[in-house]
Amino acid sequence: MSQAPSDIQRAPTTPESRESEPRREQTLPVHGASPAAAPVRTGVPAPARRRDAYFDNVKYLAIVLVAVAHAWEPVMDGSRTTRALYMVVYTFHMPAFILVSGYFSRSFDMSSAKVKRLVTGVVVPYVLFETAYSLFKRYAGGVDDTPVTLLDPLFLTWFLIALFIWRVTTPLWQSLRHPLPVALGIAALASVTPGITDDLDLQRVCQLLPFFVLGLLMKPEHFQLIRRREVRMLALPLVAGALVFAYWAAPRMRLGWFYRSNSAQEMDFQWWTGPVMTLAMFGCALLLTVAFLAWVPRRPMWFTALGAGTICGYLLHGFLVKGAGYYGLFDRYEWLTGPVGLVVVSLVAATAVTLFCTPPVRRALRFATEPDMDWAFRRSPAKR
Repeated sequence: MSQAPSDIQRAPTTPESRESEPRREQTLPVHGASPAAAPVRTGVPAPARRRDAYFDNVKYLAIVLVAVAHAWEPVMDGSRTTRALYMVVYTFHMPAFILVSGYFSRSFDMSSAKVKRLVTGVVVPYVLFETAYSLFKRYAGGVDDTPVTLLDPLFLTWFLIALFIWRVTTPLWQSLRHPLPVALGIAALASVTPGITDDLDLQRVCQLLPFFVLGLLMKPEHFQLIRRREVRMLALPLVAGALVFAYWAAPRMRLGWFYRSNSAQEMDFQWWTGPVMTLAMFGCALLLTVAFLAWVPRRPMWFTALGAGTICGYLLHGFLVKGAGYYGLFDRYEWLTGPVGLVVVSLVAATAVTLFCTPPVRRALRFATEPDMDWAFRRSPAKR
């Protein structure tokens, strides 16, 4: 799904809009003036940067799909249609999220300011919510032996640690001549390496790496191409075909291929199926991601402002989904597993994650998702 958290939180101004902005005012010292003298200002004052409505819309709609897909998991057993819908959504919702995260990570250069933002926007939320989900499983779920560990991500916290690993390796990918084939090679090798442990969910980190690297390679003009009318029209039969194929494949295909958290051997397949499925799933995910991005509105919508708070929606909706399972909600009310229940569950999940993305929730959770940690970092030396 799949801000990135610091990317999930804030949608920077797109490069094309930055290039069209006037230069920021430059402050130059006056020769012979005292330190208290007013500086000479040149250039035109730059206007305040505006958020890009398109990417805020992408993030909000993607996080809704993530929450709805998670809510479908307890109710899709026995329903071929629900399982097919789940497979289609799971094919692209996190790849789309990861691709956009890579796109907004292009400027990451290990500078002190960016490292600080990485720590406060990714590492701190990971530590806090990994601990919170572990305690929630222990006390609300009744699993008394649930350890509190930062090495084995629980439920949806894997994305945070994956984003950390991908982002700190950004300079490496940007220095390679052919980074995407290398990333695909790593993903394929991971799919045939059962020796990769659950530590830091490295299977997912490796198998989903190509989408992050592809995002690093994306340019503004690529998104302009995606949003062309021709692409939107082609997306319709593509999605229809994907739904038909998913309905056929629903009783035949293992969901492990969509989770990308195990090797082929661990799923009882021959080793060679790992690289084949890695490339096939990458191609399918890329096509559906393009179809999704093509139909995302580019103008401000009623939900556009919620794109700034998707990290809250991502991190909080898991408590709702897991809490319903711990409470035995779907066992108590069997009608939830039927067609009407699917609609109700989908609406509840979409509504809940929408509320979690609102500004009041974002402000209340700022201590965990956007903490002020100036006390933990050295001050950058003043530039002369």
